[in-house]
Amino acid sequence: MGLQQETCDVNVSKPDNTSTSQVQETIGITGMYVVEHTGEKPFVCGECGYRAAYRSHISQHMRTHTGEKPYKCHHCDYAAAQQANLAYHIATKHTGEKPYMCGECGYRATKMFDLARHMRTHTGEKPYKCDQCDYSAAQVANLDQHIAAKHSEKPYMCGECGYRTAYKSYLSQHMRTHTGEKPYKCDQCDYSAAQKSAFHRHLAKHTDGGRHVCDVCGYKTPNKSGLSRHMRTHTGERPYKCDHCHYSAARKDDLKKHVANHTGDKPFLCVECGYRACRRSILSVHMRKHTAEKAYKCEQCDYSAAQKRYLDRHLMKHTGEKPFMCDECGFRTPCKSTLTRHMRSHSGEKPYKCDQCDYSAAQKSDLDIHLARHTGEKPYMCAECGYRTARKSNLYKHMRTHSGEKPYKCDQCDFSAAQKSNLDFHLRKHTGEKPYKCDQCDYSAAHKRTLDRHLMTHTGDKPYMCGVCGHRTARKSDLFRHIRTHTGENPYKCDQCEYSSAEKSTLNRHLTKHTCEKPFMCEKTNLTV
Repeated sequence: MGLQQETCDVNVSKPDNTSTSQVQETIGITGMYVVEHTGEKPFVCGECGYRAAYRSHISQHMRTHTGEKPYKCHHCDYAAAQQANLAYHIATKHTGEKPYMCGECGYRATKMFDLARHMRTHTGEKPYKCDQCDYSAAQVANLDQHIAAKHSEKPYMCGECGYRTAYKSYLSQHMRTHTGEKPYKCDQCDYSAAQKSAFHRHLAKHTDGGRHVCDVCGYKTPNKSGLSRHMRTHTGERPYKCDHCHYSAARKDDLKKHVANHTGDKPFLCVECGYRACRRSILSVHMRKHTAEKAYKCEQCDYSAAQKRYLDRHLMKHTGEKPFMCDECGFRTPCKSTLTRHMRSHSGEKPYKCDQCDYSAAQKSDLDIHLARHTGEKPYMCAECGYRTARKSNLYKHMRTHSGEKPYKCDQCDFSAAQKSNLDFHLRKHTGEKPYKCDQCDYSAAHKRTLDRHLMTHTGDKPYMCGVCGHRTARKSDLFRHIRTHTGENPYKCDQCEYSSAEKSTLNRHLTKHTCEKPFMCEKTNLTV
């Protein structure tokens, strides 16, 4: 280990009345004398090859190898290798001193470097350039992350799902989605978190929301950055721009989710069902469906939930509480978010915009469904048969075809259905309701599809055609029956003899021969046939 000094050509401009020995002494002691240099760095670390222009810099660097920390804090046991680091520690931990202030917004910093970095949020300056593409960043850390993500290898791989990353710490965080580990424990309640950022957000709930308050609506947050993000809901500012299109976002996370639509980048994979997510937090929520981790229990029934807000919403079913009311129509709901969505039915607001066409939606879920039409993405897969769908609700419905579950019960008979829409159709048999009206005659129907068939009697439309003989029909089921005249297929079998029929109605007539049933009676003669 040691310091090596290479020879170089230094052109020393000697000031008047200064001896050459004085100049050499100044260079040797401080390394900071003003000289016209070639740009070389003559001081080299024998351990790692690090180069420096000044002896003092190499001396500071050597402490990274020796572990020497000569600068001691007189308030605590902290020690630092650099004097600047000690000054920063004292200011942040003990005195709270922040002498550097931004003239634009009042932000204060402990270090001038931090203030200079902050100023770039006002100037838009991005001095750190990627030498492999057009990317530039305001912070060197962001440039490092960009290079690691886009241009470097990703040596750290998850053995469970194949996720790769350039950072060991990211892999450690990712592994918690498989192990369920939550190392960050709250000392004021039973809460624990897998990510430090989520843990800090939780702690704010114990401090009454935080010390930074919005002067427009009273919103509170524990950190200034949270308040800055919140203020954009009032100003409409969207500083995060997409490099691929005109989209902009108020939050960096929203931009990341949007960019995934362009790149298709969804690195977080569920090993149970193949579902992929663009964010770790989304995958963590999804995994609870498989692990059945439902920590929040209802004390009044068997209900349990994976998230506390779902339990809070459920409890209102027991209390009947619906605190949120629409001033327009009196609609009440237990959920503030539901009221917000409901209000859009009055205002016509559709805040969720498609960045690939003119479509907009009042509900985010509707936009997500629409986006799948552009991408063709179907992230929800049935583990039983491989069926895929763009909608989570469709997968739940589909799974009932395997489980046989029929949760929707008729309260007037024994009928039950796998789909709520089927129960609604059935109930019309009891009520006689026929809400679908023909606008060309007095006909009405209980089901829309029945009305659609009826309308063809007015239009003469027969969209279904036989490929063998050209016969056309208005109903798909009629075409299937017609096709059997060509194939000779008789799918309806009698269970009491060898008779079979191409049509169910014909089989029903045949069955009366076995039962001697005569269901039709003449009103004049009382003769049954």
